[in-house]
Amino acid sequence: MATLSEMLQALIPPTQRQTAAEVTEALDLGSGDRAGKRSGFLIMLTLAGIIAIAGVLTDSTATVIGAMIIAPLGTPILAIGLGIVTGHLSLVVRSIMWVLLGLVIVIVLGLAFSLFVATPESLETNSQVLGRTSPSFMDLVAALATGFAGGFAMCRKDLSAILPGVAIAISLVPPLGVVGVCAGQGLWADALGALWLFLSNVVALVIAGSIVFTLAGYARDPGSSPVANRRRAYVIVTVLAVVIAIPLAVNSAVSVALARWSVAIQDAATEWLSADDGARVYGLDWSGATATIAITTDDGQTPPVDDLREELASVLPSFVGVVLDVGQGVEITVQ
Repeated sequence: MATLSEMLQALIPPTQRQTAAEVTEALDLGSGDRAGKRSGFLIMLTLAGIIAIAGVLTDSTATVIGAMIIAPLGTPILAIGLGIVTGHLSLVVRSIMWVLLGLVIVIVLGLAFSLFVATPESLETNSQVLGRTSPSFMDLVAALATGFAGGFAMCRKDLSAILPGVAIAISLVPPLGVVGVCAGQGLWADALGALWLFLSNVVALVIAGSIVFTLAGYARDPGSSPVANRRRAYVIVTVLAVVIAIPLAVNSAVSVALARWSVAIQDAATEWLSADDGARVYGLDWSGATATIAITTDDGQTPPVDDLREELASVLPSFVGVVLDVGQGVEITVQ
């Protein structure tokens, strides 16, 4: 027990520990100067949403980072974790409502700004959109680490200076902007992917914040509720984390598999065409579990595909389809 106590004191030294009242004052939009806190939240959230969406549409990383720095959404999200730990259901509910309000505001702004998108196809090559519509398990891991950093920054007086860095590390407002823009252009799958990224970041922040606030001893603070059912709240958060994590893990596994299969297909096709000096592979696209290889030859003819079929059968699962696109609308099914 002494070792555990020493470890906790090393993580959150008593001389640097913020009191539960101080952390609540910083995170709860319903305490202290309510009007000032809430107006500031709405103003900065709206401006952050506009900046983030403008950065997404112009494919500007610097602009998007600027939006992350001023975005205030992390405040009510960490407040959810604090409310769970201290047993204050009203703080949890109030903070969830502010997060939902922020979600609606930014998505509506994205829908409005989607009118400035020339074509839906232009979003498919936008790096700011592509980076937020296919979240992976590593995004959840990064969000958890960021949540721990944010929690410690709130608990320790000497770490408050890192909060801008925490805001940059976690992606909250930009994904919501992408949701609105993609939804406005009818790209529902991309909008859902960006929304899932946002939700995974929210859950990760709540989990990490709850853990850090527990380590800080706020559950035993005199101001905490002595009768709250924290176990139920922890179970709910854990279930949400699992629900969020499973699709992310699957998406990560699929991405890795597609990358490996792409290399195997390109290598096999290149070797297959090696005898023809004028032939080459110049593209590979996936549509579901079917890969389309774009090739070109000097005379428009291709070698017999039997050798390529045999090679691909040895390196690819049977459910993966492979089609050759030889130009002029001619396609050859290989597998």
